[in-house]
Formats: sequence, structure tokens, C-alpha cells
Amino acid sequence: MPKNTTISGNVEEYLELLYKLGPNGERVSTSMISENLKIAPASATQMLKKLAVKGYVEYSPYKGVVLTEEGLKIAKKITRKHRLLERFLCDILKIKSDKIHDQACEMEHVLSDDAERALCHLLEQPNKCPGDSVIPECDLKFTTCEECKERKEVDVEEVGKRNENLISILDLNEDKKGRVSFIRGDHKVIRRLLDMGITIGAIISVIKVAPLGGPVEVAVRGSKLALGRDIASNVFIEACDEMGC
Repeated sequence: MPKNTTISGNVEEYLELLYKLGPNGERVSTSMISENLKIAPASATQMLKKLAVKGYVEYSPYKGVVLTEEGLKIAKKITRKHRLLERFLCDILKIKSDKIHDQACEMEHVLSDDAERALCHLLEQPNKCPGDSVIPECDLKFTTCEECKERKEVDVEEVGKRNENLISILDLNEDKKGRVSFIRGDHKVIRRLLDMGITIGAIISVIKVAPLGGPVEVAVRGSKLALGRDIASNVFIEACDEMGC
């Protein structure tokens, strides 16, 4: 992914909004974008066409727009920085809640990847922002937060970035499966999951998602488990395609 210095703040704002409005790959209408940004539909359409040329979105007139894999990477990255900053402003600096969002918007575009990583360590790997929205997973080539902390002296450039976009178990559709690639949380979380057979590389499938915030029933290593949503949202997988994992 290009560094933030090569992507304008305006482009990041559009991609961030598209991720917010269609987090699971839903198409977003031009009218929704113009209403959220308080701009004319024609202006939104013009920008979407530019984003399509850059390869960040797939745009079809009258059908809306959806993020490409590359656009999704950038959108998740800037959303992650924004929500980490909100957590920092709220928990560490004790900024008033009505000022946090706007302040984070100003800071997210200039926060380096190394600073983002250090901020995550400082906050002890939070999974939600003050508004209770999930913080996207990091894009570094680590399998756990513990591994990241153990190598905190290594710069982001040396660590490298994942090529694929991951999704949490919570976002995996019923009757679909994927390979566990990243676990967010401390050693207690990792140990708890290990005891259940959920380890890096394990193939996991969703059987049923209970309504009204109930648990997620999954199958892993021949066993069926009921996971609370908090823990399911912190296990990230690479979804299997039609050819399998």
C-alpha cells in the first residue's frame, strides 16, 4: 500500500466513508456519499470516477460503488488510525467526547505507521473506539499482538505488510470457512483460544450466528464451539475461496 504521503487526505476521507457505509463489501450509492459529505451528487460522482481510475473502487452509474481490495486496505488503515486516535484522546488525554472525532480526523492523515503501532502498544491493543465501533486489525506481518510486542524494536518497513485483507470470524458468513491468520489480544486471549483448538493456521467455519448479540457457533478441528462476539471479533481469518483453503 502506498504511504499516506502519496495519498491525499481527500482520497482517504472518501475511502474511509465507503468503508463506514459498506463495511462488508456492500455497494454504496452516490446519494449516500453526497449526503454524508454534504456535497452535490455531481461532485461525488466526479471523485468516484477518479478513484476508479486509480483502482481504489469499482464504480457503475446507477449501481453505486464498492471498494476494491486495494481500496479496502487503505480504507481500513485510515479507519484504524482514526479509531486508535479516538481511544488515545479519550483514555490518555481525557479530551471531551464531543471534540474527539474532529480532532482524530485532523490527526489521522499525518500519523505514521510506526506511530500507529506504538500507539496500539500504549493502549494495549484495543478492539473498539469510544463509540463502540470495532477497530480494524493491523496490516503488519504478525500472527499475534504478542509477537508484535516481542519485536517492537523492529521498524514497520522491516516487518512488512500483509498482501491479503483479513476479516474477523464475526464477519464470516454462515456455512463459509477460512484460515486463522491473526489473533488480537494478550497472552491470556491466545491461551484461551489455544485451549479451544483455535490456533494460527486452523481452518474454521461458521455454523450459526445467534441474533441479538448472541454467540457465534463455529466448527474447528472437528469440534463445535460457541464463541462470544467479543472474542470472535478478535480472531481474523483469510476467507477460503470456492477452491478451498
